[in-house]
Amino acid sequence: MEFKKIVEEKSAAAWKKYIPNLSVDCVVFGFQEASLKVLITRIKDKNVWALPGGYVLKEDNLKEAANRILYQRTGAENIYLQQFKIFSDLNRSNGLFDDFEDTLWNKQRFLSVGFYALVDFQQVNLVMDDISDACEWISIEDLPDFMMDHREIFDKALETLRRQLNHKPIGYNLLPEKFTMPELQKLYEIILGKKLNRGNFYRKMLRYDILEKLEESRKGGAHKAPDLYKFDIEKYQMALTNGFNEGW
Repeated sequence: MEFKKIVEEKSAAAWKKYIPNLSVDCVVFGFQEASLKVLITRIKDKNVWALPGGYVLKEDNLKEAANRILYQRTGAENIYLQQFKIFSDLNRSNGLFDDFEDTLWNKQRFLSVGFYALVDFQQVNLVMDDISDACEWISIEDLPDFMMDHREIFDKALETLRRQLNHKPIGYNLLPEKFTMPELQKLYEIILGKKLNRGNFYRKMLRYDILEKLEESRKGGAHKAPDLYKFDIEKYQMALTNGFNEGW
């Protein structure tokens, strides 16, 4: 069924079950093969991309709505979520619904609450909804054209992630349970948007005393297999509470 017909058919039900003028948009980050990626969907018949989002049921609180939306997209539970901004520009929905009647639910003015989510890439199973014809991970360096103000939402999420790197469990939620020090450094470099000195990074991380070195290494490759680490979550949470004292 085409996008226009699906949206029109759902509009009447939306007026009854959702809170008017309030929506949620989620920037879902995952880390794979030394690349920070974001989850995006392509709108059917429109050839534009969007962040996962949806509306708030009358019995939802905001975080419940965000969790529900992301579970429907990824099948993942207990996702780390952080609210970061409300997007409220008067004409933020213009363009996508211009050829619809003004009574359409989706054409009303919506204030959208932005959440960023951090997920273990390995725990996600992507699911398309009925208004999308693609759902995929894409590197933050190769983003396509977004609908509405979704590029602005993404940019603000990445800016917030960068600012909160020393105060939120970002590495813990993006990396698999076991990881190498080069993988951890690469994650920090991508988020910060700059190269870090290898020796200084290793010394800082070891000085924080939040990593547990494992008696195993990453197999494969022509070079010496790098050691594997995992976070000591109790020490990690304590360090986050106090804040990592050094900048990057």
